[in-house]
Amino acid sequence: MSSLVRPALTLFIVLTAITGIAYPAAATVAAKVIFPHQAAGSLIRQNGQLLGSSLIGQNFSGPSYFWSRPSATGPMPNNALASGGANLGPTNPALVDAVKGRIDALRAAHPEQKGAIPADLVTASASGLDPHISPAAAYYQVNRIAKARGLAPEVVSRLVGDHIEGPQLGLFGEPRVNVLALNLALNKLH
Repeated sequence: MSSLVRPALTLFIVLTAITGIAYPAAATVAAKVIFPHQAAGSLIRQNGQLLGSSLIGQNFSGPSYFWSRPSATGPMPNNALASGGANLGPTNPALVDAVKGRIDALRAAHPEQKGAIPADLVTASASGLDPHISPAAAYYQVNRIAKARGLAPEVVSRLVGDHIEGPQLGLFGEPRVNVLALNLALNKLH
């Protein structure tokens, strides 16, 4: 019996050292060397101050900023510790009421908009932390932001166009706009 225990224990220790220590350490070092910005959380800093991450949605509510998707991480919006969807089905009265309330708020904030509201402005993403909105959702907000900032709508619209990211690797996903990056660029206009 002891002739079987010793090799098994040795193999257990060796594999634990390789898969539990050496491989994760090598992967971490490689990530920090090859992708230093991403390995550090894709943090965005300005003048030495941490503003957020390009991977986590931010809560913008003022009329002079682009608004993100609604967050399902209540009661504090965009709380990464509470990531997860609301898990409400499309016929759930709570979801229907929440979406109706968001539609009413958007109609009040954009009285000149008579068309359809982009779905991502009234529904949360699966994680509740999505940092992106569709180009349609960004363009929907242009007139409100231009008016609040005293800018020509064409200037704000051009800024949106400059910040549209294509599908990843040209294949995966839809065109999107990072709201934090767009709002930081908007602040630079003044």
